[in-house]
Amino acid sequence: MPELPEVETVMRGLQACLQGHVIRHAGVHRADLRWKLPRGLAARLTGARVTGFRRRGKYMLMRLDGGTSVLIHLGMSGRIVIGRANAETAPHEHMTLETDDGCRIAFIDPRRFGSIDLVPTEGEDSHKLLAGLGPEPLDRGFTGRLLADELAGRKTSIKAALSDQRVVAGLGNIYVCEALYRAAISPRRIARTVVGERAGRLVEEIKKTLQEAIAAGGSSLRDYVQPDGELGYFQHAWKVYDHAGEPCERCPGAPECRGIRRIVQGGRSTFYCPRMQR
Repeated sequence: MPELPEVETVMRGLQACLQGHVIRHAGVHRADLRWKLPRGLAARLTGARVTGFRRRGKYMLMRLDGGTSVLIHLGMSGRIVIGRANAETAPHEHMTLETDDGCRIAFIDPRRFGSIDLVPTEGEDSHKLLAGLGPEPLDRGFTGRLLADELAGRKTSIKAALSDQRVVAGLGNIYVCEALYRAAISPRRIARTVVGERAGRLVEEIKKTLQEAIAAGGSSLRDYVQPDGELGYFQHAWKVYDHAGEPCERCPGAPECRGIRRIVQGGRSTFYCPRMQR
């Protein structure tokens, strides 16, 4: 599933193409994805001007004139493709938008785990999919103290806690593994013990990891590509994710380091260095 950097990259691509433009035509080609699509969705989009965008966790919000926002979630296999009007319809293309300047946006989702909904712009944060989300990790207000408060009393592992969207919005398996490695914190550590300097260090590395990934256009894994069709390339900067059995770059020459290890936590693969991460 695309995580925060991939969603941010897609949203920026949509913003560059759509903001300030009128949707000349909207086509909705099925009645449901993960859930039923809003009735009259195509009619509401056709003729609307796009006034802005916002990302909340792994969700995108496209704001329209008249006070309505389109909530978009890519799900497991969803992607957005930007092209020109009159382009051929792609397989699994469920919604298309064409703008007044000839831009064509296609929402493609082979597995149909994505979702699209309409929500009043002033009530975005009250939507059932957004209301319970935790703080945004790239906001200035996301600090070590705030993270420690979110983790207080949690007996689960720090890996599981950071993957919980109610604790921090937008993080997933890849970027949790990478940030914990950079912060030298074991994914097995009990979440409530991440306090003080350790929490501050983790927040700093979460921010750095996400910022670097956004600058790289995200990580291309399975279905994800940028809206212009280009691959993201942050996967080439992964330190631990998918590197099981390889040497740890932070333990050069240490005979007791056996390299990057893979374990399973909550049904998901975790990659880390047992020697360096505590």
